[in-house]
Amino acid sequence: MTTLDVDAVKAFVAIADLRSFTRAAKALGTTQGAISVTLKRLEARIGKKLVERTPRLVRLSAHGAVFLDSARDFLAAHERAVAGLSSVRRRLAIGIATNVGGGEVPTLLTRLNAHDPALTIDVRLDDSRDLLDAFDRGEVDAAIVRREDDRRNGEVLVSEQFGWFAAPGFVHRAGEPLRLAASSPSCGLRNIAAHALDAAGIPWTEVFLGCGSFAVTDAVSAGLAIAALSRRLAPSGTVEVGRRFGLPALPSSEIMLLARLSDRRSRAALRTVATAFREHDPSASAASGGKRTRVATSMS
Repeated sequence: MTTLDVDAVKAFVAIADLRSFTRAAKALGTTQGAISVTLKRLEARIGKKLVERTPRLVRLSAHGAVFLDSARDFLAAHERAVAGLSSVRRRLAIGIATNVGGGEVPTLLTRLNAHDPALTIDVRLDDSRDLLDAFDRGEVDAAIVRREDDRRNGEVLVSEQFGWFAAPGFVHRAGEPLRLAASSPSCGLRNIAAHALDAAGIPWTEVFLGCGSFAVTDAVSAGLAIAALSRRLAPSGTVEVGRRFGLPALPSSEIMLLARLSDRRSRAALRTVATAFREHDPSASAASGGKRTRVATSMS
């Protein structure tokens, strides 16, 4: 019977998630050489090539893609077994910006629960700017935010593309200012949209100011106004209308993960968060939420 080594399976999953031996080694607190040796030992143990590696590319083999889900289940079972021996619970406070978090949030919580049942998760939903301040004050251990300036360096999770969205029946009459729905004036996307319209010489007026991005998407779905939205989070039933109304293109952005964690188990949990965010189906509907909402969830 083949016996799997936990550290070897962890190395394989890290390589699969990060698509890099160097990043996997950094995440696991070891060296690239050690990661390579560990993977070769695992491949020799199971008799299958799991990872294909070239100077430019690291990807799973066909056998590796099949093995990945089983590897995750194996590690989750190991973590549950270890957690059952300890009554000490750990806490991980994660801030997720309301203008980036959609259907990923339930997926993140599910993955974290499977990864480490002894983890108490505190999820804070807020504006990116407020979460950056909370991160600086040490109120959250990690934050998933949209990059709005150059003062932070973090792990890029996905590239965000934007467009102009409205309800199918929305009517914009020639000669009238464009009716715009937006979050608070401190919202980075709102300011980007306003700057783009001003630069294009298109008059506009805000007819709806919502508290958080979800209120804005509700206003768009109701046909009240147009809004600049992430294509990933645009509500079902709305359509992109930029070309129809001659609106300017919007620059892309990046969603970043900022973290300040020292222990290995917390870093591993955070890697699970990053992977779940990247893998989430962008066509999934956005989860409901609001500004300054705090959800304390005890995973048991």
